[in-house]
Amino acid sequence: MTDISAVKEHMKIVGADGAPVGTVDRVEGDRIKLTKDSSSAGFDQQTHAGHHHYISVGLIAGVEGDTVRLSATGANAVRMEEEKS
Repeated sequence: MTDISAVKEHMKIVGADGAPVGTVDRVEGDRIKLTKDSSSAGFDQQTHAGHHHYISVGLIAGVEGDTVRLSATGANAVRMEEEKS
C-alpha cells in the first residue's frame, strides 16, 4: 500500500497508461480531491465543469516525484471518479 502522506497538493495524477487524469487538490480521508479545473477532464463539460471530483486512494499504484500513478488506465480512472457525497 502506498503511503498516502506522500500525496501532496498540485501533484499530477496519471493512469497506468500514462494518460493524464487530473491534479491533486488535497487528500480527504480515503479519497483524493481533484482540482476543479481538472475535474471536468473526460466528462461532459456542461454538467461536470466547475466542481470537484474524487478518486479513491485505493487506485494509487505509487508516487513518483511529483506524479501520482494509478493502477487503472486514465480512461478507467476517469469513469471511476466520484462526486462529493
